[in-house]
Amino acid sequence: MNRTQITLALGAVAVALSGAAASVASAKADPAKPAMEKCYGVALAGKNDCAAGPGTSCAGTSTRDYQGNSWKLVPAGSCTKINTPKGMGSLTPVER
Repeated sequence: MNRTQITLALGAVAVALSGAAASVASAKADPAKPAMEKCYGVALAGKNDCAAGPGTSCAGTSTRDYQGNSWKLVPAGSCTKINTPKGMGSLTPVER
């Protein structure tokens, strides 16, 4: 191979690699997955995603339905529209 052929071959490899990198980047960003937010006071007992007060270890540790200091991940923008028998969902912990 002469110098020109090597330069052309390296250019082709660079183009191929940049295309592969773009494919990997687009695979990581999943636009079909909605943004999520923490919603307090909507989880059933033992079904919370996290935060259930002092002395708890996190996910699945809420002790009663709609516990105000435990949260569940819900689609962004929907939390405060969730109506439970104990009240509406909240973006911050609530007294219940």
